[in-house]
Amino acid sequence: MRLRNYFNRMKTKDIRPSRKPLTKIIWSVVGAFIGIYVMSIFSNLFSAKDSFFLLGSFGASAVLVYGAPEVHFSQPRNLIGGHIISAFISVFLVKMLGDVLSLEILCSLSVALSVLAMHLTLTMHPPGGATALLYVIGSEHIQSLGWLYPFTPIGLGTLMMLVIALVVNNMSNNSKRHYPLYWY
Repeated sequence: MRLRNYFNRMKTKDIRPSRKPLTKIIWSVVGAFIGIYVMSIFSNLFSAKDSFFLLGSFGASAVLVYGAPEVHFSQPRNLIGGHIISAFISVFLVKMLGDVLSLEILCSLSVALSVLAMHLTLTMHPPGGATALLYVIGSEHIQSLGWLYPFTPIGLGTLMMLVIALVVNNMSNNSKRHYPLYWY
């Protein structure tokens, strides 16, 4: 009986949403393109050899802030807070426990504690988990940043994404497409 109840929870409860209107899709594509393009240019100016600001977690953030600007995960508080809090957690873990814990435990702890911190601070931003993980598994160059990592590339990168999201997401004539829903 318990097993059946468990598997019954996996049954669908709703229908999938319909596709968004073409105008919303186009604005999402424009925002994502401009956001990542500006970060690429800035990254090349900062460090041409290693794409310093082009982190995978920023690609995921681009999907949220440009493709779904109305969801809570996409709001400025979540975008900035989720990334920066997660970055601080990963730096702390590597600095304090990096010589004691295995890589697998450090990876798991960095993401799990980031999820906890984002929940507690109301800054849930799923790409923040990737930001934490990227530092733990990162190259010597990334880890050499130490306590600078939460500020640059993370803080500066999220601020660039936020400015572009504010510009692009508010250019649409659609009254439902505006950004942000809330700041704090």
